[in-house]
Amino acid sequence: MQGLIGKKIGMTSVFSVEGKNIPCTVIEAGPCVVTQVKTEATDGYEAIQLGYADKKDKHATKAEIGHCKKANTAPKRKVVEVDPFDEPVTLGQVLTVDIFNDTEWVDVTGTTKGKGFQGVVKRHSFQGVNDATHGQHNRLRAPGSLGASSYPARVFKGMRMAGRDGGNRVTIENLQVMKVIPESNLLVVKGSVPGANGSHLIIWK
Repeated sequence: MQGLIGKKIGMTSVFSVEGKNIPCTVIEAGPCVVTQVKTEATDGYEAIQLGYADKKDKHATKAEIGHCKKANTAPKRKVVEVDPFDEPVTLGQVLTVDIFNDTEWVDVTGTTKGKGFQGVVKRHSFQGVNDATHGQHNRLRAPGSLGASSYPARVFKGMRMAGRDGGNRVTIENLQVMKVIPESNLLVVKGSVPGANGSHLIIWK
């Protein structure tokens, strides 16, 4: 899909024509630099490589510096491949939020907030043992039985248990574009998107 790399700014709300207060997310979409144009002849497939947010040369490898120098730009913090655009683009071209001016719906990909090591109640919405009477002691958030004993004498893969939660790559589909602010490269979409404020996102059209 075609898209841009962006950054989650935060949440706000806008009023609809009917007077409803709609929660929205503000995203800085671009500017992105075309760092490579892949073609069928040279790479075996067609794609556009985009780079977003400059980083200092001391934080980049020599390969990254040389690669971005071909596009006459600084090394980038985030690099993503997208499908070729309807209009041909050139190496080093800067793409902004203007590509979403005629778009009503977008998909947004991001990395969810990491929760660390969590129990089954928070991680899988378990109910816990519930009843604190009849001799129960500190069992309100326990997972309960894991299965049989002598057979299969092991825990099946995929068993919902406590463990690391969050930090997953998630795509939210069909978010309505409420407003495009070209002068600030801002995109306002209805609802929430994954990730913390300041995290990188990919906005697909």
